[in-house]
Amino acid sequence: MKYRSLNELREMYLAFFETKGHLRLPSFPLIPQNDPSLLLINSGMAPMKPFFTGEQEPPRHRVTTCQKCIRTGDIENVGKTARHGTFFEMLGNFSFGDYFKREAIAWSWEFLTSPDWVGIDPDRLYPSIYEEDEEAFEIWNKEMGIPSERIFRFGKADNFWEHGSGPCGPCSEIYYDRGEEYGCGKPDCTVGCECDRYMEVWNNVFSQFDNDGNGHYTELKQKNIDTGMGLERLACVVQNVGSLFDVDTVRNITNHVSEIAGKHYGESDKTDVSLRVITDHIRSTVMMVCDGVIPSNEGRGYVLRRLLRRAARHGKLLGINRPFLTEITDTVIQESGDAYPELVDKSVYIHKVIENEEASFNKTIDSGLSMLNDLIEASRESKELPAAEAFKLYDTYGFPIDLTLEILEERDMTTDRAEFDRLMSEQRQRAREDRKKMGDLGWQSEDLGLDKSIKTAFDGYATLEETAKVLAIVCEGEPSGAASTGEKVTIVLDHTPFYAEMGGQIGDHGVLSTKSGRVSITDVQKTKDGKFMHIGTVTEGQINVDDTVTATVDTAFRQAICRAHTATHLLQRALRTVLGTHVEQAGSYTANDHIRFDFTHFAALTEDEIQQVETLVNDAILSGDSVITEEMTIDEAKKRGAMALFGEKYGSTVRVVQAGDSVELCGGTHLDNTAKAGVFKIIGEASVAAGVRRIEAVTGKGVLNLMSAHQNLLSDAAKALKTSPSELLQKANQTMVELRELSKNVDKLNTQIANMQMVDLFNLSCDIKGVNVVAAKFDDATPDMLRTMGDSFKEKAPNMVAVLSCVVGEKVSLLCVCGAEAIQKGAHAGKIIKEVAKLCGGGGGGKPDSATAGGKDASKLEMALEAVNNIVESLL
Repeated sequence: MKYRSLNELREMYLAFFETKGHLRLPSFPLIPQNDPSLLLINSGMAPMKPFFTGEQEPPRHRVTTCQKCIRTGDIENVGKTARHGTFFEMLGNFSFGDYFKREAIAWSWEFLTSPDWVGIDPDRLYPSIYEEDEEAFEIWNKEMGIPSERIFRFGKADNFWEHGSGPCGPCSEIYYDRGEEYGCGKPDCTVGCECDRYMEVWNNVFSQFDNDGNGHYTELKQKNIDTGMGLERLACVVQNVGSLFDVDTVRNITNHVSEIAGKHYGESDKTDVSLRVITDHIRSTVMMVCDGVIPSNEGRGYVLRRLLRRAARHGKLLGINRPFLTEITDTVIQESGDAYPELVDKSVYIHKVIENEEASFNKTIDSGLSMLNDLIEASRESKELPAAEAFKLYDTYGFPIDLTLEILEERDMTTDRAEFDRLMSEQRQRAREDRKKMGDLGWQSEDLGLDKSIKTAFDGYATLEETAKVLAIVCEGEPSGAASTGEKVTIVLDHTPFYAEMGGQIGDHGVLSTKSGRVSITDVQKTKDGKFMHIGTVTEGQINVDDTVTATVDTAFRQAICRAHTATHLLQRALRTVLGTHVEQAGSYTANDHIRFDFTHFAALTEDEIQQVETLVNDAILSGDSVITEEMTIDEAKKRGAMALFGEKYGSTVRVVQAGDSVELCGGTHLDNTAKAGVFKIIGEASVAAGVRRIEAVTGKGVLNLMSAHQNLLSDAAKALKTSPSELLQKANQTMVELRELSKNVDKLNTQIANMQMVDLFNLSCDIKGVNVVAAKFDDATPDMLRTMGDSFKEKAPNMVAVLSCVVGEKVSLLCVCGAEAIQKGAHAGKIIKEVAKLCGGGGGGKPDSATAGGKDASKLEMALEAVNNIVESLL
């Protein structure tokens, strides 16, 4: 068996199955495109589900891929062993109703054993089958010539693939004998043993049954093959290494981390754990960011953030006290860039995301340690940090629970991990419910009595009115043959000029009309199988299934959307020009009255940057360039420099929209000339997530409406200040000067009042161990007035401790000041105010000479002030 690199093995596998008539497809994005139940793609077959179920027609009935996969179920074990990892590549060959067991088994054996391919010694390979699968046994035994004693039968738990109801079937795996040195030494050690000697390298899944969910199995008409083989596992065998961390491409990443840390893999268990964590997590991170995942506190963004922060923390454990993950990113891209060219294309962006998150985490670590130390101090007597506090550190501030546990262990403390996990489970459940709220509309999974192969033909690029046939009606939520005046309906047509909501562009409005009825359409959605759902209300008469209707799009509404959508393309081009090529679209909403555009960037835009972007868009509009729309192959589009939507999967033929210097892949509707957008105005810019900014803007008549609203606002403001719009600025400046003067006079009066009240307080003070102590409440005072009095006390009464308070609304404000002499005798404002605030149901603290606090229970303020003398006495 010849040594081959991981990259060689990947190419070899795909090339082999191309010789068997398979279509090679690129890896699907890690963000699932058609399975809202799945957070991240975790197997080679996951993106293929629509082909297996028949929802979509595959591009060919024989397909082969090398799929990027993420699995985080065992994330806590990553690093602790050399087995576990979160990122892996899954080689697969798939048949959708084409070949079946005979070909799948023969080709798997040929690829692994043939000297022209991998060339593994057949005597070191052992097939397994499902215990009841006699067909597979006969193929292995009679046709492939494998002796029966070398074919292992396993039960359902090991060799039968199923997931609830639906397609399922037996498996046939191939195990590789790594040798006695990897074994457990037991005399009965053989295939199926839990030790590391026999490694599964190939898994043929024969999808031949349909499970009704109650344990009843029927034969499928279309039998499928789902083959999976871990690329890293195969590389372990071919390269004769102990684990995935010893495979060439992975080891090169580990070597780079070792170089930065000044450590060596294999010198200590503790070091090896950190090196493995960083190596694995940076592989996952780079791939996820490249496919459009952005760090956040929920969903897949939460997974990414956790991976990034675990890697950064283990860098600190290795003694790396500077940002370093972007350096390792270069090695990941270098090792995998040939197989996944998008890594190279998006390298600037990938660096930006990782750099920004690592910098953010470094701040989190420092502030989190400070908060954790305070919490530990408060919980020292109980020896247990409340789980709610540990969870808050993790969930709100991103402070890792494993780091919290390590620090607690060092302090001989603990926390209730079960309660922490319960809180985490609740948080995940909330996240799942949030995702459900954003999922598919309920009727998208309904067939409405129509064959799945029936699709609605969209003609709306060329026309805004055409005749069509009504295929189905949903009336008031139920399938129906007809609908009458006042009823809410969803209607499926065979043809339509109406654009369905897609790619951030809202659906068209308009009318469906017949001789007997009229329907006002206010939304259009598209099902997964290509049916356009026209949603609206019957405004006249009746509409029936099989009616011929005239479908008419609201022209003004469509044109307003086109203005906004074309302007959105110009906006993305302008943002990349002003901010840099790391800018990628992260979401959009294109309506008739406004634009919302989310993009990747890591700082708020300055006023100057916003102005530059706005100017570039308007210059592009005023240039009056033709907007050219063409269909071409994806390769031709890339040669033209067309921008693609982040993480989107495109077919072989794509629609390219060129507007001036902007060239994008887009299925939306557009103007035919940029000048028709009229004018463009940005009305807002803000953050929507870590590393994602949002611009809101208006075009065309939206700008005119905005100008009118601003003019009305100016007029109203001028009236309020009893001036004219043209003199508004002068009047506002004059008013501000007068207000500042009044404020100065108020400050002077407050100082005078404070001085007078201070004399009274001197007379009320008590002598506590040689220190004058006073505690008082002031009616109608403000926190600012308390600070003014406190400053006077510190300056004029060095031997005094004063606790001053007031109630504003329902909240208690507290201030404690200590003179220099009082501090020398043991007084401490921060400690005093902390104890006083506790008695009022609040908290606070500060320096020895001055501290503030707040309280929630004003009814206990008098009691708290009475306790001041005893609190001070305990410190002196």
